[in-house]
Amino acid sequence: MVVGWTKHGDGRHLAPGEVVRPDERLSWPRMVGFGAQHVIAMFGATFVFPLVMGLDPNVAVMMSGVATILFLLIVKGKVPSYLGTSASFVGGVFAIRAAAGGDTAGADAIVTGAILVAGFVLALAGLAIHFLGVSIIHKIFPPVVTGAVVMLIGFGLAFVVADVYWPQDHWVALITMLITFVVIVLFKGFIGRIGVLIGLVSGFVLSWLLDLAVGPVTSVLPGANLRDAAGAACPVEGTYCVATAFPHDRVSFDAVAAAPWFGLPNFHAPDFKTSAVLLVLPAVIALIAENIGHVKAVGEMTGTDVDPYVGRAVTADGVATVVTSAVGGSPTTTYAENIGVMAATKVYSTAAYYIAGVIAIAFGLCPKFGALVAATPGGVLGGVTVILYGMIGLLGAKIWIENRVNFADPVNMVPIGAGMILAIGPVQHAIGGDFTLEGIALGTIVVLGGYHLLRAIAGRSPEPVRSEA
Repeated sequence: MVVGWTKHGDGRHLAPGEVVRPDERLSWPRMVGFGAQHVIAMFGATFVFPLVMGLDPNVAVMMSGVATILFLLIVKGKVPSYLGTSASFVGGVFAIRAAAGGDTAGADAIVTGAILVAGFVLALAGLAIHFLGVSIIHKIFPPVVTGAVVMLIGFGLAFVVADVYWPQDHWVALITMLITFVVIVLFKGFIGRIGVLIGLVSGFVLSWLLDLAVGPVTSVLPGANLRDAAGAACPVEGTYCVATAFPHDRVSFDAVAAAPWFGLPNFHAPDFKTSAVLLVLPAVIALIAENIGHVKAVGEMTGTDVDPYVGRAVTADGVATVVTSAVGGSPTTTYAENIGVMAATKVYSTAAYYIAGVIAIAFGLCPKFGALVAATPGGVLGGVTVILYGMIGLLGAKIWIENRVNFADPVNMVPIGAGMILAIGPVQHAIGGDFTLEGIALGTIVVLGGYHLLRAIAGRSPEPVRSEA
């Protein structure tokens, strides 16, 4: 059933041990409350990652609602899940922007064009899973490879924290990081799950108070105060024209004041470059693993067999990414934060997700909100992203541990270790002309190709999957 729900009991209460199944609902006022809770749960990461990637957070939030509704329709309402912004593309996006001129409209179009193609590939992978079975994915991307790709996506972004965000205001970055640490660990319930959002808001307020109390900070802002080797102003950032330090306010509300309360966000069309597409394709591997893991988690919680819908879920995520990036939005993925909300509330009704999607779309129709989010200082993002990137990287280690990957075997250890170093460097490898593979993209190719090459040379079949990530 795609839409239409049976009222659970009296619509108000859950007896001990009962759950609200995907095709059931409570009273509509209660469902609106649950839908709003799902919006809050997804909100932090869904607008933080567009900021990190230089995309419009208003478009991302709005299109996450559209993506979620699309997902529910494609999986026929069998898999309750929210689709928010994926973090897996951040490294590839930074590499694209470095080659395309930084934070410009032209680079935005190239970024979303690359993401759109990756979404199309993800949709095709979902169709393959649907018709061939999940086992085909485990053969191509066994746990040792999947864990490595997830890990290098996280740790391969360390240079972004070190070179871009942290130097903009290192003390605010440090304090924001510590606040986020404490909230995530000290609070175990809902507050702990939105610890990143609380840390970001706290850092934002701290930056504003510091502007009032001690005045501007002197640091480098990407694309600002450009100077050449002689110290003269220059127009376009590049090898001989770089951003230099200057005094500036940490927070500027000029764009917020100029933005209207109601209106469409800043949509833009994609632009397609083959070199850019290759930089984000490694993220598809991580998204496949993430989707499979999340769908199986939902199946365990609801006590239903959702394996027949794994392929549909992956396809739905790919289609949603194509639709969102076609108008300038961010890549999407199923959100663990919202799965956590379901586990806590025992309410798995897809009605809550339809409501959450509508609320997110309404948020996107407020440009002033988007301008406020975009005003987040770089130092605050530094304190938040150092945690987010690290957690992404350690999820890869979690996949290894749960599947008991044997690193005493050089076939596992050698290509994985080499790929990790290439990603973290980030190492650049010129292919020819203006095309260069680097960082996460280069590391993923070495991990995947090297593993299968060495396994073929050694005459071994891929190690079996011992547990689900």
